[in-house]
Amino acid sequence: MERVSLDEKFSRFSEHWRPKIAADLNGQEMRLVKIKGTFPWHQHDDGDEMFLCWRGRFRLDYQGGSAELNAGEFFVVPRGVQHRPVAEEEAEIILFVPAGIRNTGNIVDAVYTAPTGVHV
Repeated sequence: MERVSLDEKFSRFSEHWRPKIAADLNGQEMRLVKIKGTFPWHQHDDGDEMFLCWRGRFRLDYQGGSAELNAGEFFVVPRGVQHRPVAEEEAEIILFVPAGIRNTGNIVDAVYTAPTGVHV
């Protein structure tokens, strides 16, 4: 058991769209990711995905709508729903997902597919 600083964890990496695992709990991973630009449309058939905006702001487009998220706000995308995050400026996001789920869900994209299991 240890106390963790999210600011310190986010300071350990600079690349965008490459989630890092900050914690494992109850079959879930808490992932940290920096985003900027537009991510490809995708879906996760094996689990819901929670986006928590830690710093900055971003838009989460999803099948049937979109949501603007500011620091301190979160949104849960249910399994099977097409979605994509979009950030004009860099934003820092905390994701909660079932362990092992690929960040690009049902697509494989050489630019955006991050290796799974990378801890920060």
